[in-house]
This record gives sequence, structure tokens and C-alpha cells, in this order.
Amino acid sequence: MHNVTLLTSPDRPQLDAALVDSLRNAWGGGDAVWLAPDEAASFDMLRMPGNRWDIWAECQGMGVDLIIVSAEGRRKKMLLADMDSTMIQQECIDELADEAGVGDRVKDITARAMNGELDFEGALRERVGLLTGLDEAVIGQVLEQRITYMPGGKTLLATMKANGAYAALVSGGFTAFTASVAQALGFDENRANTLLVEDGKLTGHVRDPILGKQAKVDALEGITAQLGLAEADVLAVGDGANDLGMLHRAGMGVALHAKPAVAAECDVRINFGDLTALLYVQGYAKDEFIA
Repeated sequence: MHNVTLLTSPDRPQLDAALVDSLRNAWGGGDAVWLAPDEAASFDMLRMPGNRWDIWAECQGMGVDLIIVSAEGRRKKMLLADMDSTMIQQECIDELADEAGVGDRVKDITARAMNGELDFEGALRERVGLLTGLDEAVIGQVLEQRITYMPGGKTLLATMKANGAYAALVSGGFTAFTASVAQALGFDENRANTLLVEDGKLTGHVRDPILGKQAKVDALEGITAQLGLAEADVLAVGDGANDLGMLHRAGMGVALHAKPAVAAECDVRINFGDLTALLYVQGYAKDEFIA
């Protein structure tokens, strides 16, 4: 049994009931369940349609995300999340680079690394090297003045945790940021790279080993083993090439506003919804959300 969820941006809810009914009838689906008026609806069906991605593309043209997942085990027991451009709206290293006066150079490297064009570890070392001599206090300034949270994050965490889920923030960014973001959003733990500091200045190096693509997979394996969970119990979410390992391994891997090369490798793609879309895909109705 498969579940189909259609959803739109919560800022501009525009999900047409006629679209939901048309798709349900064409695919032999069951009754539609409206998870949020004008915003999200779902129905079950027996067989995966052969024209799935053609219909997905048409829905994208209407500002609608179309997601098909297994109807069994939709509600996950663990959230494994990337941080930069996923739980927050920025790339932390790009913000630090702006303060160091090397923003354009670093942003170009970041974009290429997240799209899978560059080796993540090498790209990280190169970018951190460009921050040599930056005052450590700038990190706090960036956190306070430049970092904003992705809409829906607190609701996602609160709702999943209220239903017994464990939440881990695993980032290729830096612990100086993940510690603050994890505390603000309610994550149970966070893992990231550590910027090295001497005499109050960034040295241009990070502590080895670097947490990259494989380290996120290792986190998935280690945390599920520790909690006695199966990988099928995990919802992983990210946007960059270094997230693909965990997105492929998790029971539900979500590409959220992801780079095209990353989205192309994921069955669950959210381009219009915010982080609460991850609740709708699990079958939560809006009146079940914890604010």
C-alpha cells in the first residue's frame, strides 16, 4: 500500500480539491483525507503509478509538492537533520566568510560542494583556510545577527518529540553553530566539525576527522543502534550532496529545497512546503501539530 500526499506553501495555501480528486480517481486511490484546509491532503493507493514523475512535474508547475511513500510505518521514530539551508536558512561558513571579507569566493566553493561538484572535505578545508585570523567573537555576532530558522522547524521537532521521536542534528558545519541551533529547536544531540582557535582567532583549520557524507551515515547507524531502532524508523532531511548517504539509507529521505543534483536522487522532494511538510508526509494533520 502506498500513500500519496499533496501539499503547498503554508504562506500561500492553494491546493485545489479538484486536483486531489482527479489524481485519486486516476490512480484508483481511497478517500482523500485533508490534513490542512487548502494546504495538504493525502490518500492511499495499491500500486505505484507508472507516470508518477510526469504528474509530479505537472504538480510542480502548479506550486504543489507530490510525495508518494509506503503507507506502512509512515510515522518515524527518529529525525536526522542537516543544519545549513535545512534547519536554518543560511550556510554558516558563508556568513563567516562575509565578515572576513572573502564572501564571494567562499560562497562559490560552497555552492559547488553542495551540488556535488567538489570533494566535500577538500572544499571545507579550503574555505576554512580563508577564515584564518578571523576573531572568534564574530561567530556569536553571526549567530545573533545573521542566522534565521527555516519556517516550521520548531513545530516539526516539538510534534515528533511529543510522539516519542528522537532528534539528532548532524552537520558538515560547525559545533559553534549546531550547539546553539540544537538547543533553540529542541534536538536531543548535535554533531558537527570543530573550528580550531588560538588566542581568540580562527587558525584556518578544523579538528580531524572531518564530519562529511560518511560521518552522517555513521551517525545514522550509531544512533539507531544505540536506541534500538531500525533504519526504516528514521526520517532524514537535507539539501546538499553530503546528505545523500543518509538520505538514501533512512526509511524516509527528504530533499528539502535541495540542489537539483541532490533532489534528482531522492523520491521525497519538498520544494514548496516548509519543514511542517515533513509532518504531513508522515500523516500528521495540522490540528495534531505542537506549536
